[in-house]
Amino acid sequence: MTDKTMTPDDVVARLHDGMTIGIGGWGSRRKPMALVRAVLRSPLTDLTVISYGGPDIGLLAAAGRIRRLVTPFVTLDSIPLEPHYRAARQRGDFALTEIDEAMFMWGLHAAANRLPFLPVRAGLGSDVMRINPELRTVTSPYEDGEEFVAVPALRMDAALVHLNRADRLGNGQYLGPDPYFDDLFCEAADTAYLSCEEIVAGFAGAVPQTLLVGRHSVSGVVETPNGAHFTSCVPDHDRDEAFQRMYAATPWEEFAERFLSGGDEKSYQSAVRTWHEERPR
Repeated sequence: MTDKTMTPDDVVARLHDGMTIGIGGWGSRRKPMALVRAVLRSPLTDLTVISYGGPDIGLLAAAGRIRRLVTPFVTLDSIPLEPHYRAARQRGDFALTEIDEAMFMWGLHAAANRLPFLPVRAGLGSDVMRINPELRTVTSPYEDGEEFVAVPALRMDAALVHLNRADRLGNGQYLGPDPYFDDLFCEAADTAYLSCEEIVAGFAGAVPQTLLVGRHSVSGVVETPNGAHFTSCVPDHDRDEAFQRMYAATPWEEFAERFLSGGDEKSYQSAVRTWHEERPR
């Protein structure tokens, strides 16, 4: 029995400049935002980030922490294109590897299974091959002789994911409608850190399919109530749409000064509550 509980800052202390970091969730849904905010409080930089991108990418890009991004998209869901990501990309602040969603998924599968690549049909005949000239194709060794894209494994030094529940050993449960490939992120990384809405003593009576992440792939567990804010983490909380709209419309420096300049996650949550109290009704 091993107690793997830690704080967000404990997690970031295990990371270092130049790492390849995967961030779970999907768009503006169940992102490990408390862990991302902990990265922003640190000097950590020069990162290669792998993500089905949402505000995690917007925050890190605006703060200048990304060297290369590997992603199929960066969206806020109800706002189609993440504006702070777009501004950073238009400035040429970091390199971009943009691939098809299915290619991205199979890159995670390859890494989770410690394979160098997996063959997929996705991407053939598209501009994905043109804008990523480093991609290669392979031919089936069987009599069909079909050509496939050889999607390279998306290996990571560390993965950050957020689930609804976890125990102190590193087992994690999702209660919403979709796993968002968080299990693959954990298995594709050398180390993985799981934040959750609540740490529980066990999962008695749980539907087995909801027990998404196993302790064998988790290095640390962080209890962060509302830690996915402002993304959704249903059924615990929906996306904070009002806050997201404000984030998207606010200059980065102004947003960072008000909401990210505090010394810990409690400061952020307090600033969010104050903002809601001050909003016109």
